[in-house]
Amino acid sequence: MEEFRMAEQFSTLAEEIINYQKKNDMPDTQLAFNLRITVERLHDIKSMESEPTPEEKKLIEDFVR
Repeated sequence: MEEFRMAEQFSTLAEEIINYQKKNDMPDTQLAFNLRITVERLHDIKSMESEPTPEEKKLIEDFVR
């Protein structure tokens, strides 16, 4: 159950990133630059290939919310 909750939060974060980008017409390169992470890392998080670290999660949430 805990694993499902973490996966759900993870997919919600990916959705928030995508919605923020659409709303602000912001490409991945610009968002990655603003977050100070690599574009590859942003892609991994958005595609849910890997989970963000707690620091990345907070950074992304603070930026897109």
